[in-house]
Amino acid sequence: MKIKVGVLFGGKSVEHEVSIISALQACQSFDREKYDILPIYMTRDNTFYIGEEVGKIEAYREGIPALLKKSRQVRLIGEGGRLLLERCPARKLGNNILDRVDLIFPIVHGTNVEDGALQGYLKTLGVPFVGCDVLASAVGMDKYVMKTVWAASGLPVLPCLRMDHKRYLSGSEAFLDRVEGKIGYPVIVKPVNLGSSVGIRKAENRQELSDALDYAFQFASRVLVEQAVQNLKEINCSVLGDYEKAEASECEEPVSHDRILTYDEKYLGGGKQGGAKSGESEGMASLSRKIPADITSEEREKIRTLAVEAYQALDCCGLSRIDFMMDSATRQIWINEINTIPGSLAFYLWEPVGVPYKEVLSRMIDLAFKRERENGEITYSFDTNILAGAQLGGAKGSKL
Repeated sequence: MKIKVGVLFGGKSVEHEVSIISALQACQSFDREKYDILPIYMTRDNTFYIGEEVGKIEAYREGIPALLKKSRQVRLIGEGGRLLLERCPARKLGNNILDRVDLIFPIVHGTNVEDGALQGYLKTLGVPFVGCDVLASAVGMDKYVMKTVWAASGLPVLPCLRMDHKRYLSGSEAFLDRVEGKIGYPVIVKPVNLGSSVGIRKAENRQELSDALDYAFQFASRVLVEQAVQNLKEINCSVLGDYEKAEASECEEPVSHDRILTYDEKYLGGGKQGGAKSGESEGMASLSRKIPADITSEEREKIRTLAVEAYQALDCCGLSRIDFMMDSATRQIWINEINTIPGSLAFYLWEPVGVPYKEVLSRMIDLAFKRERENGEITYSFDTNILAGAQLGGAKGSKL
């Protein structure tokens, strides 16, 4: 009997469209002899839709309002370890359960969906889901917290400072002084919790730093300022596994004309590498890149080893991509950030090491069920007679 997989995508995020591309790309690659696939679209206002059109990229080109008119809104209900999709609004008569899935495969990017919020919701519903759990997702989204954990684990990260918008408005000059005193120029300014190069700028002086901060605060309430790498070479590496066993993919070197990859370079431009029909985006797979990266065999193994260590330091599960920075002159390497659900699920990094996309997706599902089995062995109840003697103390509080 096939496993019914709900591929969940979209959500309230600036990377909403990227999620659609990544998810529909994956839907074409599952092993259909093992899995039945149900695309589930999540709108920007957190409503869920299913239907034939939901799984077609052409329908999104026509506009979301038109797509929703052809689709059915559903409510997610957990029941016995499965997820029921109930018609919304429900009819007074007849069966309102439109479908059931055994597991949710979130292919989402950015704040509110990749940051642990959606994972917590799925965990509360009691349905198995693919990818990182709540804590790893949350830490992986906050660039400052992730760097703090990596630094505590002895992994190489760049010095940085964090600032929130309200405190910055009341003390901007003091913060600029701190950046100049602790880090110096040039620096990179980026939102703490966004990906896909949204809101990121480089600053070479105080005025550019001020402008970059104003720009980043348009996208997030907290920003990160970190030392910029001279002679920057970017290297990315994916990791697949969990806390017990994880392996690294091939390394890639993204090619950028502006040294820092822009949103357009990642998703709207770059060289085609085959596989997409005319006019369709291949997501991250369309980015101009060198695979394998132009690095020595020793540097490749060092990065792959660091990638696994960084992945397991955050207790990740499933597939993630770790991005590195290298000074091409000194050859020094730093870990930049992790993408717990990378664009296109980084399938193009696994094919060069002999793991086809279909197998990547199957392994991710197997890891999700493994975690669910392990969680099922944990005791979540404790026999106690505490309620028998409990008394509410009114305005003075409870009395036990």
